Amino acid sequence: MTIVQARTPHRRGRLGTRLAAVALAGATAVTLAPTAAVAAGGTGASVSGTGSAEERRPRVDGQQELRDLVERGGTTAALAEIRFAGRPQWRGAAGTADLATGQPARADGRFRIGSVTKTFVSTVVLQLVGEGRLGLDDPVERHLPGVVPNGAAITVRQLLNHTSGLFNFTEDERFLVRNEADLQDFAYGGWRYRDYRPQQLAAVSAEHAPYFTPGQGWHYSNTDYVLAGMIVQKITGRTWQHEVERRIVRPLHLDDTTFPGSETGLGGPHARAYLDMPAGPADITRLDPTVVDAAGNGISTTSDLNRFHAALFGGKLLRPAETAALTDTVPTTIEGARYGLGVVRIDLGPGCEAAWGHDGSLPGWSTLLLGSRDGRRQFALSTNPYVGKDDSASGDAIGSLIVKTLCDPGTAAGAVAGSTAEAVPAPRTVPRTGPDLRVEGGGPSAR
Repeated sequence: MTIVQARTPHRRGRLGTRLAAVALAGATAVTLAPTAAVAAGGTGASVSGTGSAEERRPRVDGQQELRDLVERGGTTAALAEIRFAGRPQWRGAAGTADLATGQPARADGRFRIGSVTKTFVSTVVLQLVGEGRLGLDDPVERHLPGVVPNGAAITVRQLLNHTSGLFNFTEDERFLVRNEADLQDFAYGGWRYRDYRPQQLAAVSAEHAPYFTPGQGWHYSNTDYVLAGMIVQKITGRTWQHEVERRIVRPLHLDDTTFPGSETGLGGPHARAYLDMPAGPADITRLDPTVVDAAGNGISTTSDLNRFHAALFGGKLLRPAETAALTDTVPTTIEGARYGLGVVRIDLGPGCEAAWGHDGSLPGWSTLLLGSRDGRRQFALSTNPYVGKDDSASGDAIGSLIVKTLCDPGTAAGAVAGSTAEAVPAPRTVPRTGPDLRVEGGGPSAR
């Protein structure tokens, strides 16, 4: 991740400095520190039925973790849902949707999903592959002539798994907040309302040298998915948003999922996003999402995301050949993580299934969608980090939610005690892979 830091005056008593940084698309990691397992008999809904492994799992309840995210994790609101065998086991919310009114956060609230958008776009590309309209090993130049330098040597597959080597346009200085004036513009001015066309974003990338020869490395790049969206439009004659909605959103009845153009609102109930400023919290909820286009402009809910994950990994959206391509992973620069075609595989350690899914972030929004390879378990989380506040304590709560979803209750990692909770070993780290348009700030503890 490229982060530009600027020391700017802030409040007295906070060392007289403020660390502010904006980074779009990078790779960070949330460390899953040891957590306590949930006690049996939580308040979440239980599933009764035929006695499958999922149906025999103890009840789950993530409310304490959401409270921890709000009380200690630098988050104003947190929403989550855990699903087993196609049924929600628990759904909850904590925190405040609107700091001005004190309105509580809603479990069914909408949020910006950031780079989870990439999984939707990749699914459409793979559907086109299955229809014979596109090949994963087609050169990009065939579909976007003259758009990408060295496009004849870069394949569609390399766009989807981030091995193209193309410069990530969101690491260009024009997308970074460099000083206090930029920060003021982001909070109160026109920064968040700039409108972009995908061709402009691709052109920014083309101004920079590639990171490596195509296929000879891995670097997370939003440029890859802007180009994938352009290819979808070239093949179908319709925007990538139209194709995602036609092929995925409407058939699955994801009624709270949208992929807007330049609309800056969320179109339904939602928690607001905030930036910590000297004058008080600045509302940064509105954003023109064309700044990330097909790399991260989506809006959804925890329920819709979990149902999408279940359909994708349960074989309802792709044929077996394309599902195999989706989950054919390459090494990344992040320990414990491999990247497929718009999905991340994370090895969580003994007693836990590998997690498949994606994460995403935009200023004031952070999303995590993970589940099992067979599509029978899912966990979706949205938080509203109070940008500029210390959120370093969030890892424990997130790790606990993941353990409750993907770790076997019969192992040390997922053990559920009757009256005494057992410690859960840390399952390495969960990578955060952007787009991470992120504003960080604060006092002495700022990172």
